[in-house]
Order: sequence, then structure tokens, then C-alpha cells
Amino acid sequence: MENSKFLERKYPDLPGSRPVERAVQKKLRQGESGPATKESRVDAYLDRLEAIMKDQRGLAHLKYRILETYTTKQDEIPESYWRLQENIMRERGESGDWANATNEQRAELKRQNSEGVLADQRSSLEQWVDYFASTDSDYVPRNLKYWIFRNVLGLAEYDKEKKEFPKRSKGTLKQFPDINHEALAYVVDAIIKKHGGTNIEFEHDIQPDERAAFQTFLAKENFQKLYSWAHDLMNPIPEHLLPVTEGEWRKFIKGSDPMELISTIRGKGTGWCTAGENTAKTQLQGGDFYVFYSLDDEGKPTIPRIAIRMQAEKIAEVRGVAYKQNLDPYVSSVLEEKLNEFPDSTEYLKRDSDMKLLTAIETKSKKGEMLTRDDLTFLYELEAPIEGFGYRSDPRIEELRDARDVGADLPVLFECTPTDIAHSVSEIRDTTKAYIGSLEPGIFDALPPTLEHVYTKFPEERIKFRTIELGTGLKGGPAFQKAIESRSMHVGSLAQQLLESSDFKVLAGGRSADLVEISVRSLGFTSVTRYDQICARAQQLGLDLCPEEVGPQLRLQYADQPLDEYLAVAMKAISDRGGNPFVFTVRRDDGGLWLNALGGRPGREWSSSYRFVFLRPRK
Repeated sequence: MENSKFLERKYPDLPGSRPVERAVQKKLRQGESGPATKESRVDAYLDRLEAIMKDQRGLAHLKYRILETYTTKQDEIPESYWRLQENIMRERGESGDWANATNEQRAELKRQNSEGVLADQRSSLEQWVDYFASTDSDYVPRNLKYWIFRNVLGLAEYDKEKKEFPKRSKGTLKQFPDINHEALAYVVDAIIKKHGGTNIEFEHDIQPDERAAFQTFLAKENFQKLYSWAHDLMNPIPEHLLPVTEGEWRKFIKGSDPMELISTIRGKGTGWCTAGENTAKTQLQGGDFYVFYSLDDEGKPTIPRIAIRMQAEKIAEVRGVAYKQNLDPYVSSVLEEKLNEFPDSTEYLKRDSDMKLLTAIETKSKKGEMLTRDDLTFLYELEAPIEGFGYRSDPRIEELRDARDVGADLPVLFECTPTDIAHSVSEIRDTTKAYIGSLEPGIFDALPPTLEHVYTKFPEERIKFRTIELGTGLKGGPAFQKAIESRSMHVGSLAQQLLESSDFKVLAGGRSADLVEISVRSLGFTSVTRYDQICARAQQLGLDLCPEEVGPQLRLQYADQPLDEYLAVAMKAISDRGGNPFVFTVRRDDGGLWLNALGGRPGREWSSSYRFVFLRPRK
């Protein structure tokens, strides 16, 4: 199904489009022969997309461009929406407030009214980009990814009354379709089988008219109709059966027949993409698969509730049947008992613990009970991120935060009075316990050295402080590489070239260095920004560039770096063997702890979400 003629037939204008032409030109610049056919041109474009999706910076840029192009902006919201909001205000007895508001006040009310809705819309599209960039979507051929995504861009959230994903209209505030992994896998399987000449085998409970409808949609390759049909088919687990936790675990052996697994979960509303034959086959090739089935109305274990997928001998993922494949609150003890059988269960038990605590906080909130400082510390993720079993963050976190008075929570969190929380440099005192506000020149001199709670926006944009040792006795780059690798950490090829450069300097005598970790957004930039502008802004605030030694020392001394964190070291760039400037980066991914490098030329652009490490001069 990796045949690009599928896309050429669906979108005749694609081979000659500007994005495809740019991909072709890039191949030519790299010294490759130019694609001669329409099909090969599309292949070049898919190659380019695949490379971008695997590169963190490239993915960030692609996501930014997609969201900016396809999501609704404030000035695009139609007047009909605001008329509807006025009717709602009138029904709530608030029409007088609107009638007496100034133009500026109305503009602010409109902004506040739409801000959250627009953010939700962006998030609903972002989930598709994240999903197709992740290994979870490897079962989808890349030409089908393009076809699916191009269709998703034109569809709105599911309409339960019409039982379809309606087409989007300009200025709409509706979200994009949610990802129903089971339904998506069903559609992908059907398309693959159609092009492979294989007949579709329907479940026994699908009626003849439903089968005929699906065959019609499949013949036309109508994604909107196919996805709506499959989404409606995947009925959720009956609410009254969720509290039932009696049942049994079944183990599906690595390499076994995927249909044995599929037959037990398809049509049960799990939302698992494993319900697709191609996905199940791929996953079972990687390792064993465990499913917990709770009892149905007849007392038989047929309701899938928990899935544990193995990759070789390790747990690859755990999925539940709650929203976004999180674990539902009834089966935590079932999972905890099962995980004791696996040697790598600690990280999953942490997630299980987080979900239990989040559920307890949710229950307290619904009852109107006071939350303790520990509850709030957890909810605002001050010490560690809340981890669940879904692809994305548990939506309850944002819902619970939105319902709270943050201003009242802050003194409880920081164990102080409201006057001990500064919001400008002029408010900083020796007794200041936290700073929440924009950054001003001189702020890092004014902040007490022991102050740890500094935010430009609470709790999302935190500025972190760390002290490391320099001049620890390692004499040069090769010694650093040896020390890093001896601790089972990794050095990327570009970072190795920087370590080998004569420009890489090491302090002769030992001293400590105070570092400041800060996002591009916290520096005051809201979009992609040049490296020289980022550094200039930080220096304006009183920070300095880091010595060359900071990158590898930070890698050695930051062994507890959280998964998926990515830090760039602000420094005078060092040239690689080809004369190109680079800066060190420190990250942790599924492959472990890394010292790498990224482009450090002045005009290199970084998205606002990137976090940099600067040096904080001592008074």
C-alpha cells in the first residue's frame, strides 16, 4: 500500500504542487537524481515529510505552520457566533453588562470567550500531528497518512445526532475530529485490503444494510463516510459494567495469529488501534500482548478493559478504555497486581499512583472539600509531571485547574502570604517566596539566590535553577566523551565533533556555575525566533552565555533528566569539521541520555517552546 499512485489518483494536482517541487529541489541540491515521474515526485515529497516528522525542530516548525494555516483566528470568528453568545447572555440575565460595555470591554470579553475554545481547536488538530509523528502510527502506510490528514483538515468534531463528522466551515469554532484509534485502524485495514484484492470480513453482528453502506463508501474511498461509519460502530462499554472488576487476563503470544486478539476487542469501544488487523500483526511481531477482560451481563469475561503490550521483554505501553485511552478508575488494583509480574513495572506503577491521586482530587473537588498543599503541589505538577496511560495529558488536570482560584492557591503552595509573592522587580523583597510575572532587566540580580519558584506564567512557564561543577579534572573533549559513555550515556556524532574541536575549552581550576533554564516564550517571544535575538534578550535580562564545558558537564551531572526533556545550551557556537556552527543540547528519550548538538548560527530559528540553559553571573 506504499504505492504513491494512490495519492496521484486522489489528488491530480499534488505532483506539480509547490510542496512537492520543494522536496524535489532538495533532492537535487543533495546531489541525487531528479524524480522523473509523477509517482516518484510524490515519493520524494513523502520522503521529505517523513524526515521532517522525525526531526524535533522540523516537527515543531511543521506543526506551527499547520496550526497557523488551518485553525480559526480571533478575527475570523463570524458574527453569527457572537449573536448566539449574546442570546446566551440574555438568557443568563447578563445582557445588561454587554449593553453597557465599551468597545474595548466588548473586545476583551470576546477575546476571553473565544480564547479557550480556540486553544481546544488547536489541540484537537495538534493531536493528529503528534500521532502521525509517533511510532504508534507506524501501522499506517505513509500515503494513507497523507490522505487521512488531508481529509481531517476539512472535517469537524463528531455530530452524534447525524452520526457523522461534518465538513468544516470558515471561521468555525468546532474542534477537528477526535482520534478513535480503533475506528481509524478499521478504515486503514479496509483500504489496504481493497488495494490488495482481499475481501472485507465483517463482524457477525453488523447488519446487511450497514455492510452495504460501508462497501459503498469503500468503493468511493470516502474517508469522511468510512470514518463516521467505523466511529459509530465502535460502541463504548456500557456504563453499568464499568464498576465490574471481576474477570481474567489472557496472554496472546508473540507471533500468534492476530485475529485471535482482534476478535476479542473489535466492536467493544476500547479505542485501541490494535483492533486493526495490520496493527495487531505488527504489535504481536514485537512481543506478547496481555488483555484483561471483565465480566459481561452474562457473567462471561468478554469486556476488554486493560491492554499491556510488550516489546521484546519490556512493557511498551499500557492502555485503558477511558478518555484518550487512560485507565478507568475502577481497574487500578487489577493493573497493579498484574504489573508485579514484570521487572520494569515501577514506571507504570507511578502512572497508576498518579491516576489514583488525580481521581481522589477530582472526588474532593466535586464534593467541595478543601485540597491540601500536597494535593495542590501534585495538581499543578510542581515537583513532577502527572503521568497517565493515554497518548496525551489527562484532560481532568486542566479541568480541575480551570475550576480553581489560582490566586488563592499560590500562598498555600508556597507557604506564604500574598505579599510574599512578587509580580514585578519593584515588589521583590528579602522575604519573597515566589515570583510570577514578566522578566525585566536586572531581575536575576534582584531575586534572592535561594528563590526557586520563578514563573512567567503559572504553572506552565517555570524558570529553573541548577548549579553544576566545572573544571572537574577532565582534560579535554575525548575525556568527556569517555566519561559520558562510561555511564551508559550517549554522545551524538555532531557533539563528538564539537568535543574534538580546538575551540572546545575546559577550565583549569574547579568552580561551580549557576545555570538558568528558561524557555524562548518566557524570554518574551511568542513565535519562532533567531538564536542571536534569544541570546541578546537573555543578556539584556542579566544572563550570560555558558562556557563550552557546560554542555558535557550538564550531561554528566544531570542523570535524572526526565523523559522527553530537551535542553539547548546557550553558548558561543563551535564549528564542526565542515565549518558549520553548532551548540550543545542535552536530552533524554527512549534511547537514553544524550549529548547532542544543533545549529548555532545567528539566524537559526527556534520555536517558542524550546528551553535554553544560560549562565547566571554571581554578584
